[in-house]
Amino acid sequence: MSVLITALLCGAVVGVALGALGGGGGVLAVPALVYLLGVAPAEAGTTSLVIVTATTVTALLRHAGTGNVRWRTGTLFAAAGVLPAIGTSVLAHRIPQSVLTGAFAVLAAVAAAAMLRGARTARRAPAADGDAAVPSGPPAGRGGRLRTVAAGAGLGAVTGLLGVGGGFLAVPALVSVLRLPMRRAVGTSLVVILINSLVSLATRLAVSGISLDLAVFGPFVGAAILGAWDGRRLAGRLSGAALQRAFAAVLLAVAAFMLIGAAA
Repeated sequence: MSVLITALLCGAVVGVALGALGGGGGVLAVPALVYLLGVAPAEAGTTSLVIVTATTVTALLRHAGTGNVRWRTGTLFAAAGVLPAIGTSVLAHRIPQSVLTGAFAVLAAVAAAAMLRGARTARRAPAADGDAAVPSGPPAGRGGRLRTVAAGAGLGAVTGLLGVGGGFLAVPALVSVLRLPMRRAVGTSLVVILINSLVSLATRLAVSGISLDLAVFGPFVGAAILGAWDGRRLAGRLSGAALQRAFAAVLLAVAAFMLIGAAA
């Protein structure tokens, strides 16, 4: 399969994941760039951030008109992760590639488990508006705010280190910590992804610069933008639980593949 066709297919999948689930772009883009398109892990993280940033803007525009984006909530959540994202972005190029690959695989497996848990909750108790039922979260007040800050900081650190937008972790966090309905968590997570990605990308560019293979990047990002636009439409046709189960299966496959690659 030619590089052009591979980049187009991978970009489409990444875009649909972001548009439909509010996450998954980076966690799918990085292994696609490394294993299917031959990009080094550190460079794949930076390239992924460019792709995720462009795709997230498209998905956010698509979701903004639905009323499912809580701008203030997303901004505050992301603000807690700015400094951690900067710190780990600086460290990313100093960590061995095998360690980055292994960490990414473990994170993908954790995200898959979170997605499967959310899908089971949605199947048992669907909400009236079609969203997944909101599980019991921490009470409002100081404790809730502290957990929100902690979740945002952890997400920022992951974004900076591994070059992912963090949406596949942001959605479960917004549902469980802030008690947002699933559809609002998906829309709001795009604000978090965009801010985290921009901060991490700016830091990486300042530290090491970027070298993009336009033969890979151009088709990839173009297909991802189109996929993100259609992903919102797909999300409206399928249940959240069905989308989560499918995405969890993909994440588990990615985790297994990358763990095998790291051990080889």
